[in-house]
Amino acid sequence: MENRAASVRPVAAPEADGRVLPVAAPLARLLPAGGLRRGSTVSVSGGPGSTSLLLALLAEASAGGAWTGVVGRPELGLVAAAEAGIRLDRLALVPHPGADLLAVTSALLDGLDVVAVAGAARAGVRAADRQRLAARARQRGAVLLALGPWPGADVELGCADVQWRGIGAGSGRLCERRARVQLRGRGVAPGGRRAHLLLPAPGGVVGTAGEPDAVTHLPARAAG
Repeated sequence: MENRAASVRPVAAPEADGRVLPVAAPLARLLPAGGLRRGSTVSVSGGPGSTSLLLALLAEASAGGAWTGVVGRPELGLVAAAEAGIRLDRLALVPHPGADLLAVTSALLDGLDVVAVAGAARAGVRAADRQRLAARARQRGAVLLALGPWPGADVELGCADVQWRGIGAGSGRLCERRARVQLRGRGVAPGGRRAHLLLPAPGGVVGTAGEPDAVTHLPARAAG
């Protein structure tokens, strides 16, 4: 954190919007801002595929020099993070924040670009606490990634119809996992959006399952 305080935020490419942290192309086509908008709160639903989705959201920004942190996720391994493209020298892990989850998350938002937090419901985080953390992210120009339910999030992402592929074909090893990633929130139609992605894809953390631009915009009556 001392090194972070003495440094500057990553320099964006001339054509890039500095208010948006990059994500891999399949996710960029899905997100309304084309990436992680600074000052926003993004909720990632739990369940199968959620950890791969989290890593995919962090990887591109981290590889470009962003500082990231994960709070309350002890099962997240450094090997998996590194394989996803996350820079370990710019990653802060607080696996067991205990009763200090709010204080730790707030402190990390002061110094990092993206902070993921899990276990809010288990820690008894109240609506007022969520609002304070979201306000801190807005003030600091950071991105708050909430793992699990987070009422009031700007964007909600989740995986459905998760299926592994590879067993019984070739060497019989698991080679990819297909998931329908669904998005709802500000900046998108009431019905939300969805895309079929590979989490993980062969040789990478995220890929497109099907046509490269296959993002479906759902009408409002399809929500739910």
